[in-house]
Amino acid sequence: MQTKLFRRDFTLVVIGQIISLFGNAILRFTLPLYLLRETGSSTLFGVVTACSFAPMVILSMVGGVLADRVNKRNIMVGLDFSTAAIIMLFYLSLGKLPTVPLFIVVLMLLYGISGTYQPAVQASVPLLVAKDKLMAGNAVINQVNTLSGMLGPVVGGVMFSLWGIYPILLLSAACFTFSAIMEIFIHIPHEKRPREVRVFQVIGMDLKESYRFVKTEKPIFFSVVFLVSIFNLVLSAVMIVGTPILITQVLGMSDTMYGFTQGALALGGLCGGVLTAIVSEKLKLQKSYVLLLVCSAAVAVMGISLFLNMPAIVSYWVITLMSFTAMGASTLFMVQIYTMVQTQTPPQLVGKIMAALISIAMCGQPIGQAIYGVLFDIFAMHTWVVLIGGAVAALLISLYSKKIFGRLEIASNHLL
Repeated sequence: MQTKLFRRDFTLVVIGQIISLFGNAILRFTLPLYLLRETGSSTLFGVVTACSFAPMVILSMVGGVLADRVNKRNIMVGLDFSTAAIIMLFYLSLGKLPTVPLFIVVLMLLYGISGTYQPAVQASVPLLVAKDKLMAGNAVINQVNTLSGMLGPVVGGVMFSLWGIYPILLLSAACFTFSAIMEIFIHIPHEKRPREVRVFQVIGMDLKESYRFVKTEKPIFFSVVFLVSIFNLVLSAVMIVGTPILITQVLGMSDTMYGFTQGALALGGLCGGVLTAIVSEKLKLQKSYVLLLVCSAAVAVMGISLFLNMPAIVSYWVITLMSFTAMGASTLFMVQIYTMVQTQTPPQLVGKIMAALISIAMCGQPIGQAIYGVLFDIFAMHTWVVLIGGAVAALLISLYSKKIFGRLEIASNHLL
């Protein structure tokens, strides 16, 4: 007997995700862009985005522990209502309080909430769908996330160009409020656990257990996570900070055009995921460094297009196409790394190890964002220098990674 995927509670979760993630996508697109437009400072933009990203790295681990101990529905409802309230307070404060401190506080709160919210959603899926539909259920949640990432920047770019930031704030607050109201009616099975240990003590114990396993059983994981962290610092950060600066300030394109570029970035991630499923059996860990080389080359091509002083519209399409390419290659790379960790780690440790490694790997990104913000101000007349410099550094890391992935392939084969 076949079981239904879209049961009542799972359907409500999916609809709630569609609404809240869309509100989140237009907000995360618009707020940094508004800051860049208002201040015109790459340094401030880099510092503020770095500060906002840091809580998400830390609180994603807190979210995982909370999702194990607190009713997941209550987490989702509480955080969606909290997000709506923060947005409305921001709406009322904008123009009345100093812009930069206000943005730092609001973005840190919003990114921190996002890091805490998503583990609750992911942990609820196995409780709401039958075991034989679990992969399909996860795929639906992932597709909703990806499609919101594609459509949000496009819609946000059009709205920001036509009406400015205020209608976007109201729409986003309405999305989170409506999502929270829907989530109230979801029933997610929950078994109360005794509060013997505090949340941060649990995180500390999880980190210690993860560290002991990696140190004794898989020391090569340290090399991989350090490699990814440095790569995020030199390449991911330059794309996050550089793309809006290049498109809106250097090339003078509209906010709508920048929205299309961000949509292309999300589309690259979607295509990378689809391609992974198609060629998964042909992917080899030993060749993973090639995907990093592709990302490095994509950023180098962006820099070359600016160095050659091509017409603005040509450089725009080069940057958009290379963003799509880099995101596709990055997705292929990360899926391989996730799969490697999952297959070489005991089942009871997978969640803890994954959370710890992802958090450590992302640590380099905020540092890179702050550094690149300053560099784009210093080289404001020659932004191609920053891109080529980042690409060369990433290229050297990619070539060095060949040795590390060769050792990973050998370790993987020993397990077979």
